[in-house]
Amino acid sequence: MTEPQILPVERLDLRFAPRAWAFADDNRAAIDAHFAVKQKANPSLWNGRVLLAHEYSVADGICFGAFLETDFASFNAWRDWGRPPAGIINCFAAPALRASDSAFLLGVMGNHTANAGQIYFPCGTPEPIDVVDGRVDLEHSARHELKNETGLDFEELDPEPGWLSVRLQTWAMVVKVLQAREGAEALRRRILGHLASQAQPELAGIRIVRGSSDLCPAMPPFVSAFLLHMWR
Repeated sequence: MTEPQILPVERLDLRFAPRAWAFADDNRAAIDAHFAVKQKANPSLWNGRVLLAHEYSVADGICFGAFLETDFASFNAWRDWGRPPAGIINCFAAPALRASDSAFLLGVMGNHTANAGQIYFPCGTPEPIDVVDGRVDLEHSARHELKNETGLDFEELDPEPGWLSVRLQTWAMVVKVLQAREGAEALRRRILGHLASQAQPELAGIRIVRGSSDLCPAMPPFVSAFLLHMWR
């Protein structure tokens, strides 16, 4: 799959289905050595627990998936080593913040993060706290990532019905469009105020995008694909 597949989704049906991840087990020593080098260069990196999808599909308006749990070091090594075939998909929820003047707001990742300099929506890899009654709750993930990174609550925004699945190779971004009642510049000022109040914010800045001329290489391809889809 070289072109992004973007499909509307009415409902998420995502299971927590733990299983061994052969990539992590087979490469344990190399993964640990790789992460030790990265932590030495960036002591802020933390080897927490994350959820990765080992099943993902969209049919009849439903997004189906199943997730395993692994450590961030294994996930990070898999990404750094070019995402070799390993039976998993990096599936995550992205709250797409759209201002009242139709501009979207994206975050610039801070230098202390694993994705320093990249520009995308406030989001993160699902974690064990996002498992509720055996299901992976990506809306829960989207809510706490948005709150932590921007200070905004879902309750002050108008979520559009359903989701959009943006699938590209080993990425699957499940997008919830959130319509704000303020213009882009006012929202940006609010979020920058939130970032200034944090000792070590995830985001180093906020980028406003209004059209294709605002896209740049620091935006992952699935983000650019989503934005172009919305602007069409």
